[in-house]
Amino acid sequence: MKKGFLLVISGPSGVGKGTVLHDLMNTQTNLVYSVSATTRKKRDGEIEGVSYFYISHEEFEKMIEEDKFLEYAHVHNNYYGTPKDFVENKINEGKIVILEIDVQGAINIKKNTDNGVFIFLAPPSLTELKNRIVGRGTETDEDIKIRMHNARKELEYIKDYDYLVVNDHLNTAITSVNEIINAEKHKVFREENLDFKENDNE
Repeated sequence: MKKGFLLVISGPSGVGKGTVLHDLMNTQTNLVYSVSATTRKKRDGEIEGVSYFYISHEEFEKMIEEDKFLEYAHVHNNYYGTPKDFVENKINEGKIVILEIDVQGAINIKKNTDNGVFIFLAPPSLTELKNRIVGRGTETDEDIKIRMHNARKELEYIKDYDYLVVNDHLNTAITSVNEIINAEKHKVFREENLDFKENDNE
């Protein structure tokens, strides 16, 4: 059986990560979303083990002490983190675990795993990125300014990733990510128990 791997995708807000990931989930086999753990309360419609793993602050901090997270963050008085066990179990089942995360989280994960593939999804230009964010019509001028400031900072981390995919045309970007996944699937070190037996009759 082929071993799976962790696929980490980052990119600025508005670059199209959600659209690319949605297409991947519909076209690639063996993909699963990484389920994060959180200390925040479950909201209506959310499902334990699908939306998040909901745990107490005490449990989360105990897991931190026991080094049970690939990465974690404290946001708005709650913890969020990527549990190692979930990711490693799925990889051992031959699954490709997808994690969409910011650059800081991705860098922390890179330090904590040797089985990750890191893709940065970038806009063709900052001007185009701003046009896309403005075009959504959901952000205030102040929101747009913050998102563009964050985007400039995030783009500085491209060199820490394995692959760069520029989302100039959506279908081309999706094709590029699919090509990366397919190539990574065939890397020799992911093959387990390679054993080419010789047939004496041949």
